Amino acid sequence: MSNTIIDTNFKFPNQKSVYKGKVREVYNINDEQLVMVATDRLSAFDVVMPKGIPYKGQILNQIATKMMAATADLVPNWLTATPDPNVAVGTYAIHLK
Repeated sequence: MSNTIIDTNFKFPNQKSVYKGKVREVYNINDEQLVMVATDRLSAFDVVMPKGIPYKGQILNQIATKMMAATADLVPNWLTATPDPNVAVGTYAIHLK
């Protein structure tokens, strides 16, 4: 189906790495920002199915970003922008050990 986003292949300026998970792809921009793309891939029992569901990533991302924006005054989070319905941009953070 032509309306599904199964894979991305962006090359951002200052991109250090990309992580491709079962559903999302996360681009690290110079250890300063993360660009998270929610794809239309479908995963069940740790297996990625060959066909995606159109607009699944868009809905998943819009629910997540809406909730982060709605609760940002209660709990600060990493989200800084949503330039596309499938994309969330935020601040990179270092893992605490």
